[in-house]
Amino acid sequence: MSNFVDECGLNVRGGDGGAGCVSFRREAHVARGGPDGGDGGSGGDVWLVADRNVASLIAFRDHPHRRATSGTHGSGQKRHGSSGDDLVVAVPEGTTVRDQDGGVLADLVHHGDRWLGAAGGRGGKGNARFLSNQRRAPGFAEQGEYGEERWVRLELRLMADVALVGFPNVGKSTLISVISAAKPKIADYPFTTLEPNLGVVRLDDGGSGAGRAPRFEMVVADIPGLIEGAAEGRGLGHQFLRHVERARVLAVLIDLSPLALAAPEEQSATLLAELAGYRPELLDRPRVVVGSRADLAEPEVLAAFDGPTICAVTGDGVPQLLGELRRLVEQSRDAEPEPDSFVTLRPAPEGVTIGRRDDGSFEVQGREAARAVALSDLTNVEALDVARERLARLGVDRALARAGARNGDVVHIGSMTFDYESDDHLEVQPFDEAE
Repeated sequence: MSNFVDECGLNVRGGDGGAGCVSFRREAHVARGGPDGGDGGSGGDVWLVADRNVASLIAFRDHPHRRATSGTHGSGQKRHGSSGDDLVVAVPEGTTVRDQDGGVLADLVHHGDRWLGAAGGRGGKGNARFLSNQRRAPGFAEQGEYGEERWVRLELRLMADVALVGFPNVGKSTLISVISAAKPKIADYPFTTLEPNLGVVRLDDGGSGAGRAPRFEMVVADIPGLIEGAAEGRGLGHQFLRHVERARVLAVLIDLSPLALAAPEEQSATLLAELAGYRPELLDRPRVVVGSRADLAEPEVLAAFDGPTICAVTGDGVPQLLGELRRLVEQSRDAEPEPDSFVTLRPAPEGVTIGRRDDGSFEVQGREAARAVALSDLTNVEALDVARERLARLGVDRALARAGARNGDVVHIGSMTFDYESDDHLEVQPFDEAE
């Protein structure tokens, strides 16, 4: 079974909030002690964080569910419940988070980039919070809010300095095994490599001047072999080409041996056409076209090839190739701007909006409005009054009137259904989950 996974689904759920407590102070010699119910604790959040020490998404293949802990309930004597712990989910650098429709939610490119995958539910307020001059003995408290839950799609695009691109069986795996400590599978048949391999190449700096690093390092990715039609998805082309997107430099390997499937110029034209068909901007990347398996090439083929040639088995030409790749990588790194701070691509909804359903009923959209009815025990008259006050402060009544609501119209707020009355009176109807 493969130990490299670059695409998977993930279910994240924030912790539920704890419920507030209904309690009254009861002590000797203290008459009418008043409400002292504590608040419930908030549920923990689920954060996705890019980590350079994580190499693939294999941790989510068989266990795709991640849930933060819930808050605990409040209790008497104004003891508040504890909040749930946040859950930090480590993902590889270069992970793109998408929704179920394919839209991009976040791009975790650099180490430490983080995205809120699922917010925890808010804890409910205890009855001590509702004490007022008009309400001296509130006999209700808020329920805890459920944590957010969603399915997302994770896609990994390897973060590499150099991507080795070529047809199957041209010597890419042999080359990366020679220049780094990577140990890919190597055999004399096509499609030996079915998953990308990363190798770290370390080169001596050649000097010890002040301020100079003793070594130069670059990450090289061995991309599985491409075939004609890869840009249209043939031969898992999209899965392979995805890992080329973030490479700074492209090393295009051309098979010069008599065993090649096509002439060198045809190989080069096909590979560049596939890169352009997938992402046209890839042709603007710095690249070097390398003749591979030069030890098997005919003299006239070597003479006609315009570019560096190598034999990865014997090491001929490899130092010169590494020098050229180093030069291009250094130029690319110097030209890159400093990374900006990570920006979440998921906008936070604000305010209240009114929508219409297919049956003509009205739907109040907005998290605060949904909270106003979801956290309250609407079977309690006092709690219902509080919910009505909250909706009025949010402007729900005015928004419904502007939307054309009339007395008797059905209004949906969260999971609750009401009859609209213009005198601010809402009659609660039981909600049927099957509808």
